[in-house]
Amino acid sequence: MRKLLPIIGTPSAAHPGGRSAMTCRFRCGDACFHEVPNTSDNAYVGDVISGALSRRSMMRAAAVVTVATAAGTVAGTVGAPAASAAPARKGDGARGLRFDAVAPNTTDAVVVPDGYRQNVVIRWGEPILRGAPAFDPERQTAAAQAGQFGYNNDFLALLPLPGECDRQLLVANHEYTDEVLMFRGYDAADPTRQQVEVAWAAHGLSAVVVEEDRRTGKLTPVPRHHLNRRVTATTEFRLTGPAAGSDLLKTSADPTGTKVLGTLNNCSGGTTPWGTTLHGEENFNQYFANSSRPTDKRYGIGTGATERKWERFDKRFDVAQEPNEVHRFGYVVEFDPYDPSSTPRKHTALGRFKHEAATVRLTADGRPVVYSGDDERFDYFYKFVSSKRMKKGSGRAVREHNLSLLDEGTLYVARLTGDSPAADIDGSGKLPADGEFDGSGAWIPLATATADGAVSHVEGMTADEVFVFTRLAGDKVGATKMDRPEDIQPNPVSGKVYVVLTNNSNRGVGANAKADEANPRTANKHGHILELTERRNRPESLTFAWSLFLVAGDPDDPATYFAGFPKDQVSPISCPDNVAFDPHGNLWISTDGNQLGSHDGLFGVATRGERRGELKQFLTVPTGAETCGPIVQDRRVLVAVQHPGEIDGASVEKPASTWPDGPGRIVRPAVVAVWRADGRDVGV
Repeated sequence: MRKLLPIIGTPSAAHPGGRSAMTCRFRCGDACFHEVPNTSDNAYVGDVISGALSRRSMMRAAAVVTVATAAGTVAGTVGAPAASAAPARKGDGARGLRFDAVAPNTTDAVVVPDGYRQNVVIRWGEPILRGAPAFDPERQTAAAQAGQFGYNNDFLALLPLPGECDRQLLVANHEYTDEVLMFRGYDAADPTRQQVEVAWAAHGLSAVVVEEDRRTGKLTPVPRHHLNRRVTATTEFRLTGPAAGSDLLKTSADPTGTKVLGTLNNCSGGTTPWGTTLHGEENFNQYFANSSRPTDKRYGIGTGATERKWERFDKRFDVAQEPNEVHRFGYVVEFDPYDPSSTPRKHTALGRFKHEAATVRLTADGRPVVYSGDDERFDYFYKFVSSKRMKKGSGRAVREHNLSLLDEGTLYVARLTGDSPAADIDGSGKLPADGEFDGSGAWIPLATATADGAVSHVEGMTADEVFVFTRLAGDKVGATKMDRPEDIQPNPVSGKVYVVLTNNSNRGVGANAKADEANPRTANKHGHILELTERRNRPESLTFAWSLFLVAGDPDDPATYFAGFPKDQVSPISCPDNVAFDPHGNLWISTDGNQLGSHDGLFGVATRGERRGELKQFLTVPTGAETCGPIVQDRRVLVAVQHPGEIDGASVEKPASTWPDGPGRIVRPAVVAVWRADGRDVGV
């Protein structure tokens, strides 16, 4: 019988989503601890697919996966028997996935396949702007941090730099701050102004030019390059689109409702065909205190003080004093990394919710379609279809036109329907009468923005209300409740769209959808991935077909499914989060909150051909860390190693990890590049 690793830093029942209590505190303000914000009676997708999971599992049940034993221990980690897939030779696998799978482990390091090398590209605190000082965690200031690489890197984009040989432009999100791991002697009950202002400067975005060493594949930052830039929680942004100037967005500091300071909790994002980057403001609720409104409760905004106590130092974080400031966060940010003087934009037409990502696909006539998930238990996923066409070229007029593409169009929310009668899907694993395990879906319009104004498609809500209270609009039109919709990525090769659902600890709890013995993962602690096929493979279509592509977990669990691929030949995976595609059309999956006992990692899975569903682990990240990014190029893979050492009870004085610089040095989030030692393409 294969043994799984003991879970490191396992959360209590109060923090059941696979994260430590520290993660819940600092990243999302204990979102899993609070009651579920969505109290609507809309259909829950678990009700639709629970029968499908068990049915697929019985049809595809495979042999027991072999046991591998982790060799030795590392300081600050636990050594234990490791679960792994059956060993594969380098020549085996789908093109792009021909590497030896990394075994699950608890090593306090980034572990990569045999024959691959790695380097830390850039760490939290490294100076990137002219005049920024070297990093000194004992004497950190807000001014220093504003010129240095930010904290907790998440989404990554790597953009070309025409005319600069061997250089590219790296853009990174900085989602949130772990003050207890940043400041020696940090007192959560009484933070200092200096600590708060450093945290403001550590949020936001970084743009930094990186240079490749052709001999090794190593990437290093180019400090003081004229394109290097920091955007923080105090940088000026423009509110654009249909809700800009609305009374709902006006504050005492900004009576126009068109300017806002900063961006917060940028999680994943996307790149655009016109050369900008998109960044999703996710768990913004945790920064705002003292709310009493039902609309705020729907977004998880608390009635008392916040974890970081920012409201003590700036009244805009106190809803009781500035009720509209919170309405100015929760949008998709567009950033122009090629223009250091540009003002970033928040696009209200894409709706306000906990945006995990924003990924773009063009229609045949050049109109962008943007997909985005709302990362909350039982919330929805959306798409925006622009009414304007992208222009080609690099002139100022063309660029200004393209920067307005996401301000006019229609915002939709998804509603999913199963193909089987409701009575057949009872969670018992009983095969439905039609023998199928898929369904159909529709995109329900919420509001349309034009150059002349905006029109609501939701009864009882104005257009401004739809764009500012988008969750409530989804409730009203009967959108389908999902298990934490995170990244949504269209496959550039096939056009199919993949929806990542990380987990939902509340499945089967209270009035939520129930499970039974045929579906043993009552709380859906491992997550799954849906595959959508839009009608005629057109992103502007209003209907789609959906099917289960991957149901994560231990391959020995009969409830797991890997697109029909033999389960004795796949790596265990838990809690899929951010995804990306390689040039071959393989889906690469980073994880957050692994519930199988191993550290989080990065996995590649084939989406087409006879090896469809073949999933292999490419790397693991250090103790307490989450795998973010990722970027998969022909010759290189990049990941953002976020919140290393984020284990309950850890602090600067008592670190749980010594990555990346070893004992005696402060733990630091960082970006890592991985390449083949022989210089050839990854996985071929």
